[in-house]
Amino acid sequence: MSEPGEPVESIDQLTAYLESGCKPRDSWKIGTEHEKFVFCRTNLRPIPYDGETGIRAILEKLSIETGWDVIRERDLPIGLKGEGASVSLEPGGQFELSGAPLDTIHETCDEVHRHLAAIEKVCEPMGVAFLGMGFAPTWTLDETPRMPKGRYDIMRRYMPQKGSLGLDMMHRTCTVQVNLDFASEADMAMKFKTSLALQPIATALFANSGLYEGRPSGYASYRAHIWTDTDPDRTGLLNFVFEDGFGFERYTDYMLDVPMYFLRREGGFVDAAGQSFRDFMRGALPAAPGARPTMGDWEDHLSTAFPEVRMKTFLEMRGADSGPWARICALPALWVGLLYDDDALAAAWDIAKGWTREAREQLRVDAARQGLKARVDGRSVREIALEALAVAREGLRRRARRGNLKEDETTYLDPLVRIAESGETMGELTVRLFETELGGDPKRLFEACKY
Repeated sequence: MSEPGEPVESIDQLTAYLESGCKPRDSWKIGTEHEKFVFCRTNLRPIPYDGETGIRAILEKLSIETGWDVIRERDLPIGLKGEGASVSLEPGGQFELSGAPLDTIHETCDEVHRHLAAIEKVCEPMGVAFLGMGFAPTWTLDETPRMPKGRYDIMRRYMPQKGSLGLDMMHRTCTVQVNLDFASEADMAMKFKTSLALQPIATALFANSGLYEGRPSGYASYRAHIWTDTDPDRTGLLNFVFEDGFGFERYTDYMLDVPMYFLRREGGFVDAAGQSFRDFMRGALPAAPGARPTMGDWEDHLSTAFPEVRMKTFLEMRGADSGPWARICALPALWVGLLYDDDALAAAWDIAKGWTREAREQLRVDAARQGLKARVDGRSVREIALEALAVAREGLRRRARRGNLKEDETTYLDPLVRIAESGETMGELTVRLFETELGGDPKRLFEACKY
């Protein structure tokens, strides 16, 4: 593995960085990340950074509670790190737990439980709670706070130039994702195209953003819709992944053509939004004339692309809305079941291999709006989801990783099976309950959906 300060002398080094993620099967890990909104239980408003019950105070108290170290930028607390994991702040104050690389989904669930218990212990006396949904259901963009992170200031200026919903993506969405390993270039390519094709199926299964500023959004997953109008240079389904010969070098070429956001220098961020990493390689970056990239710059740049599946030295599954605790565990169960067993991986690709580029693109749009009712290649997403879940269950069964209660990992799929069998996404269910049983009362909605 390259060191962050190592200078980049050639494009081959960039490709080698991606290839360095190859690991033998017995070293494959599971890294689960989830985001959640932070709100005041009295007035239901988002929590600002400053103040006695603000984000800064929460981070400082959570550091004391957990023993984790505080991460600072310009002397301001912006996150925590400990136990191989970290807590970070998204642009609108969303809390993200980036979990440690773990061996089993049982361990992931234990990690999530410890984290949620710690934030509840800290925040309950402050009158603060956390909300698991894909899109903030009642807040406007103007009333959403801004976190004091340099990279976000740059993104806020640049995003509106590339799409109409980028600022909504930054400040009003939450997701859950899982990071998974690969053994070789061929294994990476197979996992990448399979998970990319099936990502809209996960979007439908996890759809949980049916409300927009207190009224129906018209989408099962408004969060997924937002990604269709954020920035076409760095989002989408990456159709080149499905081409013969796809590998690490082709992904490097893609990333070299993704416009930059920033580079870090002397403890701060230099605005390089819209500029070319290829120019940076030549020492011709307008934002830093004569400067050349380090491997740390390349690592940063890899984090500024947002396709439905993203590669670093592992693959990130990015298609799911945030949701309740059980669904945080369900996402790694789905993808580990599909991708970490050879027979399951082959069966998962069989589901999607006949879809055309146009069908995949349309499915991405339709899954966001229609959820499980969307159709592709003559089949409903509900039907495909049930088939994929059955494949995942067999993959997990063959893994045979048992937890303290002697159950294997298949139990974590149960919430998704119930959703698929019902044909109604959580986003649609939430809208229906909000308009009927909850009487359109935001306070009852927040109490029903909080952690």
